[in-house]
Amino acid sequence: MPMTLSPAFCPPLFSRPTLSAVALALSLGLAGCASGPQDNLSLVPSRLDQETRQDGLFTQPVEWTRERPGCEGECPKLVVKSLAFPGHPRLTELVDHALASMTWIDTQNPVPYDTLAGFEAYYWKTAGPRDEVHLTARTRYRNERLTVVELDAGQYRTGMAHGITGSQLLNWDNAAEKALTLDNLLAPGARPAFDAALRAEHGRWLDQHADAIDNRDTFNRMWPFASSDNAGLTDLGLLVKYQPYEIAPYAWGQPELLIPYDHLRGILRPQFLPPQS
Repeated sequence: MPMTLSPAFCPPLFSRPTLSAVALALSLGLAGCASGPQDNLSLVPSRLDQETRQDGLFTQPVEWTRERPGCEGECPKLVVKSLAFPGHPRLTELVDHALASMTWIDTQNPVPYDTLAGFEAYYWKTAGPRDEVHLTARTRYRNERLTVVELDAGQYRTGMAHGITGSQLLNWDNAAEKALTLDNLLAPGARPAFDAALRAEHGRWLDQHADAIDNRDTFNRMWPFASSDNAGLTDLGLLVKYQPYEIAPYAWGQPELLIPYDHLRGILRPQFLPPQS
């Protein structure tokens, strides 16, 4: 059975694509994650990521590539390029657990493992000869108070036309040692305003890709705007990342929309906005 996490160990919601084949849902407990930091101290300093990350949590790479033990010829492969956070076991364990959970695409049954070690054992028993799984964790933003981790899972199953990919942004409060959902980041009642700001950014994003769209009306019918909870704080604004097929064709990959902080005043809670100069 999946591990049940305490309120202080809660992950962000996973943005689910409309196609179930790409729904790499994180089966993590979210009960008790309704509140974020209560003080008025800004957790996003008005400095660039290159300046703030040196004050952030120390990270240690966890990287390895393995094939099924004892296999000869065509063999399934597992590639991990993850992170550990020395001195912060809760975050290290959450990243490990989340990556493992993102490999499970059977939404009708519970995940039969809850760690990468558990997934690896399951994978060697079930993988086809040309299966490949690539799991990656990297920091997208960090300072002394926040750590934003991007988790990516890519899977190719023998016989598929192309692989399955999924992404998850994790916002971690270093002091409280807990993950923050989008609801934790937004001011009370601000979800409609957030959706409107995201829709406006989506329109600007389409304008930047106008040369790749033969007919804008047809594109909008096939790939309509959709809101998402898969959001991460950065030095420049709130990054919202989509799964393949969610708002664009598969060939467009995983689209990213960045809402600048100037467009988020009154939408994000004050502690998640950089100080105004």
